[in-house]
Amino acid sequence: MRVVSSSQMRSIDANAINNYGIPGIILMENAALAVIQEIKKILTIDNKKGVKGQKAVILVGKGNNGGDGLAVARHLTVLGMEVTVFLFAGTTELSGDTKLNYELYQGIGGKIVSVEDEKQLRLFKLALMQAQIAVDALYGTGFKGSIPENMLSYIEDLNKTELPVLCVDIPSGLEADTGKVHNSAVIGDVTVTFGLPKLGHYLGEGPIYSGRIVVDQISIPEYIINEEKIFAYLLTDDIVKPLIPVRHPHGHKGTHGRAVLIGGSTGMSGAVILAGKAAQRCGVGLLQLVVPEGIAETVDLGVIEATVWPAKDYEVLTASSWKVIEERLSGADACAVGPGLKQTESFLSVLKSMLKETEVPIIMDADALNLISPELDILNSRKGKGTLILTPHPGEMARLCGCSITEVQENRLKLAVSKAMEWGVILVLKGAGTIVASPDGRVFINLTGNEGLGTGGTGDVLTGSILSWLAQGVPPLGAACMGVYLHGKAADILKEQYGSSGYTASELVDHLPKIRRDIESR
Repeated sequence: MRVVSSSQMRSIDANAINNYGIPGIILMENAALAVIQEIKKILTIDNKKGVKGQKAVILVGKGNNGGDGLAVARHLTVLGMEVTVFLFAGTTELSGDTKLNYELYQGIGGKIVSVEDEKQLRLFKLALMQAQIAVDALYGTGFKGSIPENMLSYIEDLNKTELPVLCVDIPSGLEADTGKVHNSAVIGDVTVTFGLPKLGHYLGEGPIYSGRIVVDQISIPEYIINEEKIFAYLLTDDIVKPLIPVRHPHGHKGTHGRAVLIGGSTGMSGAVILAGKAAQRCGVGLLQLVVPEGIAETVDLGVIEATVWPAKDYEVLTASSWKVIEERLSGADACAVGPGLKQTESFLSVLKSMLKETEVPIIMDADALNLISPELDILNSRKGKGTLILTPHPGEMARLCGCSITEVQENRLKLAVSKAMEWGVILVLKGAGTIVASPDGRVFINLTGNEGLGTGGTGDVLTGSILSWLAQGVPPLGAACMGVYLHGKAADILKEQYGSSGYTASELVDHLPKIRRDIESR
């Protein structure tokens, strides 16, 4: 599914209005009808009599979002509902289509309360007590910054109500491009958004405030939308399913991908074991692991189907491991380095050699990322050679970028896209709403996964999963997207079974083939 910024959506709207002759009032009317359709669904779930006689409260601002709200109020009134509009603007501030909808609603005797002082707040509290639904049409996708003081008490009361709250296009107070909330925002149960979903619905705090998202194209033709250069997408089954490799009936282990996994250290054998198991459960044909000699036996017992190659190092991998790594990379289809590695300074020379001297697609994770962070210029040596995928969590990303974790989290999308392009890599920025960014500027936002993934080993499982798909011939960007999406889906199944805590990375591994099979069968 495509996702747009506020400016992209404005461009699409302007194109439809100015170049294709679709009047703005028609788009506003269609937006209102989309909201009405959802209100009918909400109010008639437990009430077979329909919406007639029920009551609604609608908060309206001065802009086009307020115009949508006034059109909604008019349609609900025509349907027989008792509607009270709380207008946070003077009538002289209304213009264009919003003013027209104000006049149309007023013309059918619609009830409007102009918000001026504490008296209207008391009326609002009373109206909420009597209503069956509330609609937020204060601000649209152009909003940035903080909610004005005169609205804060209204939003606070709205957020306390047990009524279903429907947001028009985007929750008021939520920034459409970043998902940031500065001082307050409406917490919606449902958000009906128009044209295409907005980045802010899914970034930052967007998922918390937006609730269930309903998308309505409001009659904007597909060819108009296609004229906009859209760079962001949501990962879905429809995107992932075509990427799943089909096994040839005459295939064998050598035709299903040859992967090399490098990592592990004393006390950290579990990381490389989990990554190895994940690679195998995702279907890689042959897996070779290069680990320090001191943990080789443990790893061999942990991943019995793989071939384990001990390096000369005993506790941690160092520069002396390059010879055995170089041998294993010969003939490999993909390589991952980092799980359980530890930051041994001399191993940096191995990473440099891997980048400069091989064309095998490489995934760098964990301490491999920490080792290169002081010398990011080495990434330039990879350009024009094989694929490079980096999979940092926010802390690792902060080290790579030389900034704070807070700065990373507040600018996840922008930072991921800019660094993927600057470094010429596929960047997987892990965390809630994992982002997969491509060096060509495309970006994919993942909505699968949950807080239960915040436990040791789950990142190693992700690395092994991406490694497997990459080795099996899935295009690099697709392999990163598949790994992230299926990893999160497996976690969501586990949450259904056990709740948001208590399941382990090992259980995540075991669910990977089940999730793949579910998508394959659809």
